[in-house]
Amino acid sequence: MATSAALLLVLLLLGQLGPAGAHRAAVVCAGSACYTAHGGKLSAAEAQLHCSRNGGNLATVRTEAEAWHVQRALAQLLQSEAGLEARNRKFWIGLQREKGKCLDPRLPLKGFSWVGGGEDTLFTNWHKEVRSSCTSRRCVSLQLPLSPQPPAGSLAKWSEGPCGSLSVPVSNIEGFVCKFSFKGMCQPLALGGPGRINYTTPFQATSSSLEVVPFASVATVACGDGVQGQEQHFLCREKAPGVFGWGNSGPLCVSPGSGCSFNQGGCQQECLEGGDGSFRCGCGPGFRLLDDLVTCESRNPCSSGPCTGMATCVPGPHWEGFACHCPQGYQLDASRRDCVDVDECQASPCPQECVNVPGGFRCECWVGYEPAGPGGGACRDVDECAPGRSPCAQECTNTAGSFHCSCAEGYVPAGEDGAQCRDVDECADPGRRLCDSLCLNTEGSFRCGCLPGWELGPDGASCAPGPTAPAPAPAPAPGASSGPPQGRGAGDRAGDVVVSAPIGSPTGAPAGASAEATATEGPSLAPHYPVTPAALDEQAPSGPPGVRMEPSTPHPRAATGRGENPGEDFTARHSDEGTDGQKLLLFYILGTVVAILLLLALALGLLVYRKRRAKKHEEKEKKPQNTADSYSWAPERAEGRALENQYSPTPGTDC
Repeated sequence: MATSAALLLVLLLLGQLGPAGAHRAAVVCAGSACYTAHGGKLSAAEAQLHCSRNGGNLATVRTEAEAWHVQRALAQLLQSEAGLEARNRKFWIGLQREKGKCLDPRLPLKGFSWVGGGEDTLFTNWHKEVRSSCTSRRCVSLQLPLSPQPPAGSLAKWSEGPCGSLSVPVSNIEGFVCKFSFKGMCQPLALGGPGRINYTTPFQATSSSLEVVPFASVATVACGDGVQGQEQHFLCREKAPGVFGWGNSGPLCVSPGSGCSFNQGGCQQECLEGGDGSFRCGCGPGFRLLDDLVTCESRNPCSSGPCTGMATCVPGPHWEGFACHCPQGYQLDASRRDCVDVDECQASPCPQECVNVPGGFRCECWVGYEPAGPGGGACRDVDECAPGRSPCAQECTNTAGSFHCSCAEGYVPAGEDGAQCRDVDECADPGRRLCDSLCLNTEGSFRCGCLPGWELGPDGASCAPGPTAPAPAPAPAPGASSGPPQGRGAGDRAGDVVVSAPIGSPTGAPAGASAEATATEGPSLAPHYPVTPAALDEQAPSGPPGVRMEPSTPHPRAATGRGENPGEDFTARHSDEGTDGQKLLLFYILGTVVAILLLLALALGLLVYRKRRAKKHEEKEKKPQNTADSYSWAPERAEGRALENQYSPTPGTDC
């Protein structure tokens, strides 16, 4: 009684909604969803409104299997709507991107999302590169091939564009596809004799041939010639949790004269005839007949594929019940029907870094370490300072997971990473007082020297009076600086410039280091006393007369870690007392000549400029002569004389 009342209620509802759903649509049902294809020039919003009124949404195409279901529905529509074949065929689906949301090329859906919700899907079938736009709403349609029937193996491409509006729909859109999801499906009814079946779905679509029939659909069965009074109605309902059926028993429209010859009696597997013309349905080995006396079900509980994804089904003892099992690295989810990945890294199985991967994990080493063996379980330190691998210019110290660059004495770290070394100019800092007189910078070290007339002391830094030193000067005033003399008088004889051997670094200069040396005067010298390696090299023993070489005592700082460079200390003796004065006089003369030449050039330029200017002025004032140049204008004559004074006693006079 309750079933009949429910059936009548569904029929009344379908009758009330019938006019609204009178629009013809192609229907394909598979799995737990149905897809309907509709024709009509609508905007994307109008198409979504049409689908939502019947309890659905614009279709999603999340997988390739779903794409084939949608294409089958479109193929049915094209067969029934011949007018669509001659026009461009595009149909809305439920993939849209809202205004203000920009293109994201990293995602498969490029920033679009499904109208029905859900996560981003991996399956895509874009027709061309998606337009990068954030200022307008964009919608996706299926673009069918130009042929009336799509070629086998060819799926409709995705094309994105404007969504249209209620007043201005998109011109090249020919329809849309809706999707309706259900909690379960019923198997189609089977006819055991002549008759016809028509299914009316909850979303107001009618069809006589469905692979599966959605829950709450009504089946209208007319046996024989289909007289109105002989119609029967059946409702697809849920008989038990997860079990759906029509509530009937046995085949429909059975004809005694036909027996098993018509549609195998409506049986799913076997039709068994009796001696009196009757028949019954049976099942093959391993299957059992269900309550509808038509459908067969496997005795193996795993035959229906209850486990999904990577899970495998294992039947229970005596084919009672089943259990889903997952492969190694996976575990059952909350439904106990599917598998999810196990994050093994939560147990910290690796000594350093653990990377979880589907079905397992991978151990990696930190920066500065490498796998100790092929298994990758342990890590060992990488010796960055090993020969051929050192990134340092001079000294490299390996540390756990890293390294440290340092420089030999006489050098400082340089470069952004501190791996290079730069020479230290010891003579550039006057506060260090390394030498009493002259200081010559060398690569990684320095040398000390003395002025003419002084000799380098045993310590390699101080200067003492030599055999040719001038007479002792008067005692300096209190507070005056002591040391070698600052200069020589007019009567002084030639003196010596003594320079010590270079005090080198223990490791020597690095490859590519600068070879430039800087000479700096000592604290007791007159400022800017020049000493260069080139000048010292020119004063070798093989030089001109008056220059001699003599060894000097090594600098005592060599014992503190700064190695001695091979070489000899030498002394250069000047033979001309007035060389500096002559050079200065020649400099003044040359400067005066240059100044005079500049003044002459300036005067000559000014003279040329004035002559050119005068010539231009003269040419400008000079005009061509004409015939009127020999004439002159005469002064104007008076028009008449003044009247004579009639009162004058003498005519012609005023008085």
